[in-house]
Formats: sequence, structure tokens, C-alpha cells
Amino acid sequence: MTPHIEAKRGDIAPTVLMAGDPLRAKVLAETYLEDVVQYNGVRAMYGYTGTYKGSRISVQGHGMGMPSMGIYSYELYNFYDVENIIRIGSAGAIDDELHIGDLVIAMGACTNSNYENQYNLPGKFAPIADFDLLKIATEEADKVGINYKVGNIYSSDTFYDDAQSLKSWQKMGVLAVEMEGAALYMNASRANKRALTICTISDCPFTGEETTAEERQNKFTQMMDVALGVVEQISF
Repeated sequence: MTPHIEAKRGDIAPTVLMAGDPLRAKVLAETYLEDVVQYNGVRAMYGYTGTYKGSRISVQGHGMGMPSMGIYSYELYNFYDVENIIRIGSAGAIDDELHIGDLVIAMGACTNSNYENQYNLPGKFAPIADFDLLKIATEEADKVGINYKVGNIYSSDTFYDDAQSLKSWQKMGVLAVEMEGAALYMNASRANKRALTICTISDCPFTGEETTAEERQNKFTQMMDVALGVVEQISF
């Protein structure tokens, strides 16, 4: 057991889907998985293991922000032999062509965080996704028929960003803002594991479009279909 996950070795599958909201993780497990067992309830950050079309898979909440994602993904990679983590989250649209319900598949993650300072690197690190996971995700998104874009996201340490600062990221071609992807990608790189972030657009800061907490918890099903399609492909 770790300080934040009460599972025993072997309770967690090699591939984990992670959601910021633990209730989204619960909905995913109860809706899509068979033979579900809850392995974690510490701090109400629920974790479950079950099967999807014969593939063993786990689902875990990770909370909000880079420090929280950093803790949970580190423990999964380094103490529970997890090989693949796919974050399924929500994001705010920065790109003008993205709207509520569209997907962003994060090839890279810019950030204003100092998370990388722990590695004592002689420069700036560019956190990127695993290419194989990303490639499969785009293929699965094409099958689902959902509108999506692939590119850079902005992992911010602040939720209430000044809209003008987001305009600066927009000028650099960044697609959307969220709060966890960069930490996940850095932890994966350090552990020599694989990671991918897939986000559904939940709000558009420049237009005022937004969804409710209930909609974010229960209705972002196409993102889950894409992520589960990836799991199905890499499990065989």
C-alpha cells in the first residue's frame, strides 16, 4: 500500500484510465466494466479494476492539479507496475474551432508549473504523449465519428486564468487548457512508461459556453469510448 492508494500489488491492471473527478471514475467503472472490484477509497479517490471486452483494466481518480496527478500517477507507475495511463478529462477551449463536446488529444503539454524543477534538468523539458497510444486514439476517434484535434494543451497551475494570458497561448497554437497533463507526461517519461491525455471540451473561456458538473460527470461518453478503444487495441 502507498499513502494514497490502499490496493495490494496485483490489484491494479497494467493499463489505467484516470479521471480528475473520482465520481467520473465510478460512473465509468459501473457503466463499462464487468466483474468490477473497488480497490481504493482513500480520501474518496476511488479506484476500480474490472474487465472490458475481456481486457483487464483499472479506473482511478486523480483529483485536480499537477501535484495531485503527480502523486497518483507516480504511485501507479512506480509501486503498482502500471505501464499505461490514459487521462480522460475536461478542458477549456483555446482554439476558436473547438466547441463543447469536441475532443482534444494532447500530443504535448505546455505548462506554467515548476513541476519539472525536481529533475534538475539543465534546460526546459517538453512533455509529450506516447506516440503509439496517440496514434491508436486518433484511429478510435475516427471510428466514433467525433470532432477532434491533436496538438498542444496548456496545463495550468491556476484554474481562474486571466483570459488575456490564454490569448497568448492561443497565438502559439495551443488548443485547450487543463491542469494535469504535463505532470502525467513527465512522470511517464521519468518512469519509462506510456501516457496519453484525452480531454473533452467542457467550456469555452472566450465565448462563455460551459457545461454543468453533472454533465461533465455523466455525459462525456465519447471520450470514454475512444479511451476504451485504445485499451482494447493495446491489450492484445
